[in-house]
Amino acid sequence: MPQIKIPNSNPKPNPNKYERPPVLKKSRTNSDDVVPAPHFPGPLFPAVRRSSPSPPPPASSTAAGASGFSDRDWLFPSFLGPHTARGRVTVQAAKLPKHDFSHSHSGSPNRSRSMPSGLGGGGHGEMVESMRLIGALRPSTEVPESEKETKPVAVRSSSSTGLSARRAREFKRSVYLYLLILTCIFSVSYAIYLRNEVTKLQGEITNLLILCNDKDDVHNHSYKVLKLGDDGSSSYFGNADSRTVALYTVLFTLAMPFVFYKCLDYFPQVKNLSNRTKRNKEEVPLKKRIAYMVDVCFSVYPYAKLLALLFATIFLIGFGGLALYAVSDGSLAEALWLSWTFVADSGNHADRVGTGQRIVSVSISSGGMLIFAMMLGLVSDAISEKVDSLRKGKSEVIERNHILILGWSDKLGSLLKQLAIANKSIGGGVVVVLAERDKEEMEMDIAKLEFDFMGTSVICRSGSPLILADLKKVSVSKARAIIVLATDENADQSDARALRVVLSLTGVKEGLKGHVVVEMSDLDNEPLVKLVGGELIETVVAHDVIGRLMIQCALQPGLAQIWENILGFENAEFYVKRWSQLDGMRFEDVLISFPDAIPCGIKVASDGGKILLNPEDNYVLREGDEVLVIAEDDDTYAPGPLPEVRRVPFHGVITPPKYPERILFCGWRRDIDDMILVLEAFLAPGSELWMFNEVPIKEREKKLTDGGFDIFGLVNIKLVHHEGNAVIRRHLEDLPLETFDSILILADESLEDSIVHSDSRSLATLLLIRDIQSKRLPDRDTKSAASRHSGFSHSSWIRDMQQASDKSIIISEILDSRTRNLVSVSRISDYVLSNELVSMALAMVAEDKQINRVLEELFAEEGNEMCIRPAEFYLFDQEELCFYEIMIRGRQRQEIVIGYRLATTERAIINPPDKSKPRKWSIEDVFVVISLGE
Repeated sequence: MPQIKIPNSNPKPNPNKYERPPVLKKSRTNSDDVVPAPHFPGPLFPAVRRSSPSPPPPASSTAAGASGFSDRDWLFPSFLGPHTARGRVTVQAAKLPKHDFSHSHSGSPNRSRSMPSGLGGGGHGEMVESMRLIGALRPSTEVPESEKETKPVAVRSSSSTGLSARRAREFKRSVYLYLLILTCIFSVSYAIYLRNEVTKLQGEITNLLILCNDKDDVHNHSYKVLKLGDDGSSSYFGNADSRTVALYTVLFTLAMPFVFYKCLDYFPQVKNLSNRTKRNKEEVPLKKRIAYMVDVCFSVYPYAKLLALLFATIFLIGFGGLALYAVSDGSLAEALWLSWTFVADSGNHADRVGTGQRIVSVSISSGGMLIFAMMLGLVSDAISEKVDSLRKGKSEVIERNHILILGWSDKLGSLLKQLAIANKSIGGGVVVVLAERDKEEMEMDIAKLEFDFMGTSVICRSGSPLILADLKKVSVSKARAIIVLATDENADQSDARALRVVLSLTGVKEGLKGHVVVEMSDLDNEPLVKLVGGELIETVVAHDVIGRLMIQCALQPGLAQIWENILGFENAEFYVKRWSQLDGMRFEDVLISFPDAIPCGIKVASDGGKILLNPEDNYVLREGDEVLVIAEDDDTYAPGPLPEVRRVPFHGVITPPKYPERILFCGWRRDIDDMILVLEAFLAPGSELWMFNEVPIKEREKKLTDGGFDIFGLVNIKLVHHEGNAVIRRHLEDLPLETFDSILILADESLEDSIVHSDSRSLATLLLIRDIQSKRLPDRDTKSAASRHSGFSHSSWIRDMQQASDKSIIISEILDSRTRNLVSVSRISDYVLSNELVSMALAMVAEDKQINRVLEELFAEEGNEMCIRPAEFYLFDQEELCFYEIMIRGRQRQEIVIGYRLATTERAIINPPDKSKPRKWSIEDVFVVISLGE
């Protein structure tokens, strides 16, 4: 073979550098002596690799080695037989002639001579030489700029070509599948058509036989026999035709769901290929979309499962009846009835005869068992869901005139107790609690109260007061009173939540029948809630009520127990009612007109229902006016005839002037500035207020001024600051505890979220202060030895504290009612149960919102207040008087006497019975009055 010279494009090849095999290209030849490079389409030769690296050729090698082809040995594929590598052909690049490409690929004998023998051409050596020639024609390593720029385009073109090939293959596969389906459908239809044609031919044969019925008797007899046979055959074929259609319908119906499910993923592809559209984003498969729609249907429509089960049952009965009709001799109606019996009772198929009937009947019975299992599952789920709904408190409350409590706090126990006592006179009521807790937990906590609700039913529901659906669930529009409890969070968060609850209540479309009582934590947030709620809102500021009550109890020992009697429903409480028989009477006569109640005010109808507390004696009741009284219950009092009472003027002791006092605050409350203002109104000039807490002094002044408090505007009291911890003894010993007239142990602001820790701190502070005071008593050394050796069991240390309590008053703010027993072991503190008193006030305002005006005035620093007066203001020692006469003498001081406490008892009696019965009084007794503040 002549040598072809090829220009050396790479004079210094790198034998160790791996180079990608060249892309086979068509060569141009026009000489018969030049063997063209064979072109083998497909991935045949690119997969062939050299078995071992060959050493680089010497420098004097031929141009083929210089062209860079010497770094790999090309071998014949293994399927062409064993061949050995031959020596490389020396190619001269200088004499490479130009050839016509189209001519070289024509049907000339040169093409056949360049092919290997195994493929219809020359020998194996020629194949090797052709491959080396192809390597020699490889371009140089330096790629022109134009080719560099076109490389990414070629990559994208190859990837798009592969994607198009894959889509074409998928399309061919889907087309084959559709052709198979169409062929099956066409075959079934054609079989039915042939059966119909056979039936028509049988009918034509019958008609031809009828035309020949006028032949001889033999022919007539044979015709009759043939006719009978034909009629039977025609009937049989007609019956067989309908059964065949039924059988094909069953088979087709069974096959179609599987075929349809198998072809779901190909529908979008066929649509895209037919439209020839390219989508940049991946489409959701049709299977997933159908599954999603079914899931949404079952989730949105509650009866979708039952309807699906009903449809499945009807389909199984109809489909099974059709299959039975195809394999049995009975009618279609009989087959449908048998299908129903197989579905309803799986044992009815035992008497079936024949393979086809048994297969169909077993299939129908299996489907029936599956359907009944699904039905049992749905029924079981429905019952479980209903029971779970009842257990978790999701059912609706159908009540009227009930009391609705929104929220949950530690005050709920005492609040339920007071409401149950209030409803005792009417045989009990209904109280509904809506809170964001589990119903079972709420019921367990209420059961732990161990209190007899006396006929009152407590219904708990789990939900949020901020959701209108949950409010409607507890019949919020039909409740006669709604109580919004403060949460256990800090004051600002609790009031913010109360404001959102009020906004939810105002959004009830049906409106509210009753009023809303909102427990607030900060007095500054009260105007905003009233602005949102309007006239329906009644607020009870817990911190403010307790703070004012603590100050009143500190100035007047024993007042806390009296407030417990008045606020609670266990003893006497406030009631407002109209009595037409009292119209035209003066208030001094109305005051002694009730044997079982004590009038203390008038609700003036002409003044928009304003309650006038402690009116003047000459006030005359008009039409529409109502009387405010303190009585045992709303049905236990009524006006009676006027009793005969001596109206003897009494010139008792004049009220002594106020003296300066020294008061100590242990702890820091968020409304301490309001308490200072109340003290400023009650104390005499020259008084001192010592503030002992852990808040730095500069920060205290900043907190007071940030709240709008004017420190330099105080006239009657002087602030004295001390910094320290109230539970550390050495810090308390630095204070002159024995010199204070009153000591108030406040629930510290830092512990307001933890009731137990706050009460523990208050109790520890109380015991430390009393112990320090008892050791500083001046007569401690004069005590007898007997009392010293009485031991701890006799509580000698408590006796010392009692003596110290006679010299100073300590008021402890106790948040948990369970701590009451710990404090009431001895008379070492006149305590305040803040949570219980707030619960009493909430229950009283919930029963009658008018009482809130009375409480606001009694707790305020101006106007009327509740006081404890000594007996010398109204009588002489051992003077015999009835309670009516003492009430008349109290009117001389513009006071209303509502009760008393004898010197020999520890508890006061409010609204005493037998008011007209005289008795002897001691000068050491005290009376409880409502008096106009000085």
